[in-house]
Amino acid sequence: MQSDRPAVTVIGLGSMGSALAAVLLERGYETTVWNRSAHRAQPLVDRGARLAATPEEAVAASPLTVACVLDYEVLHAVLDPVAGCLAGKALVNLTSGSPEQAHEAAAWARSHAADYLDGAIMTTPPGVGSPEMMFLYSGSQAVFDDHRATLASLGDPLHLGTDPGLASLYDAALLGLMWSTMTGWLHGTALVGAEKTPATAFTPVAIRWLTAVAGFLTTYAPQVDTGRYPGDDATVDVQIAAIDHLIHAAAARGIDNALPELLKSAMERAKATGHGSDSYASVIEVLKNPAAGK
Repeated sequence: MQSDRPAVTVIGLGSMGSALAAVLLERGYETTVWNRSAHRAQPLVDRGARLAATPEEAVAASPLTVACVLDYEVLHAVLDPVAGCLAGKALVNLTSGSPEQAHEAAAWARSHAADYLDGAIMTTPPGVGSPEMMFLYSGSQAVFDDHRATLASLGDPLHLGTDPGLASLYDAALLGLMWSTMTGWLHGTALVGAEKTPATAFTPVAIRWLTAVAGFLTTYAPQVDTGRYPGDDATVDVQIAAIDHLIHAAAARGIDNALPELLKSAMERAKATGHGSDSYASVIEVLKNPAAGK
């Protein structure tokens, strides 16, 4: 181990927790681990990790504890009985949950004199340790600053603000973007696949198109912030006409049209509220107010 690296404790050794601990070990951190099923720790112990017998021993071993367990119920089941040991310690919680749960956990940590940083891991276990993968954090600026080098070992650390719920909120929003994008790609792949075009041929074109789409997002973001949607590129009316072509082409080839029909419905609601001549960004108005246009 490298003596200049601080000690870190990892609680929770599922696939993600084990990946976190493995990367910390690789980077030379003195790493203590604990898991309810101790046998999960053996591969890490074989690589130099110290296995704590209890959560209390695990927390006491390091100034920084990283928790990554199944859910917040498990988090509290593990840490509530040993909360007194957290006083003066830093707790980074990478357990998936809601912004409301993050707020509650932050208040709980404060009540036990612990400094709390909430986080969201924007990758799968194999991506842990890559500087290209984002780890989102919110909450204590002090914890983030004091332990930034350690956190950077896991992935690119982005501090979103002192509101502890922001990391979970961004996580939910970004996963929604991922699922919408991947399902749109799958719908397009099914559409061209009906004409015997393989996914491997369509995908490079789709990826190039996503670069252009990213430019649209950059253009539309200021419009969303100001609530002004100049229709100087492609209006909602134009988009409605265009999506009809997609719906027709998919129907003619027996492709499920639930997704484009949903998108068209949102566009038509935007038109009904007076945004037909505005940019596509104006659709956000009916997303923020689901009753509008119905």
